[in-house]
Amino acid sequence: MIVTAAMPRIRTEVQVMFFDTDCGGVVSNISYLRFIEIARTKLAEKLGLPLAEMSQTQRYPVVVRTEIDYRRAAKLADRLVVEGWLDRVERARFWCAFRIMRLADETLIAECRQMVALIEMPAGTLLRLPPDWDKYRVLTTIDPVT
Repeated sequence: MIVTAAMPRIRTEVQVMFFDTDCGGVVSNISYLRFIEIARTKLAEKLGLPLAEMSQTQRYPVVVRTEIDYRRAAKLADRLVVEGWLDRVERARFWCAFRIMRLADETLIAECRQMVALIEMPAGTLLRLPPDWDKYRVLTTIDPVT
């Protein structure tokens, strides 16, 4: 992973609600994805993909792959910080990375990476990333998994 000052980053806070937890008050795995969805949407806006414009252009960032490592449990009423950044840019897809931490003690709760593609609807056509994203492109070795 290469992160430079020029790479877009976001930071947002969420509070764990009842609907985020199981009967033991521990955050369920699907809720972490919702927290990441909020962060990814804010990151997309910072990258020039505003929500309001998507419905007009019919171009949407679509998650193709999610990798998540759960490190510690978050619990009911915890305040969490979700940090997100653009991790890697290719011709037709990009990777976002996320870190979720408990605000009170800075405990690492989860780490996540998502591969995202830009799709034009209704045909579902895969688009190349905008030319102005070339400034974010980094030379990295292609991971055989991707």
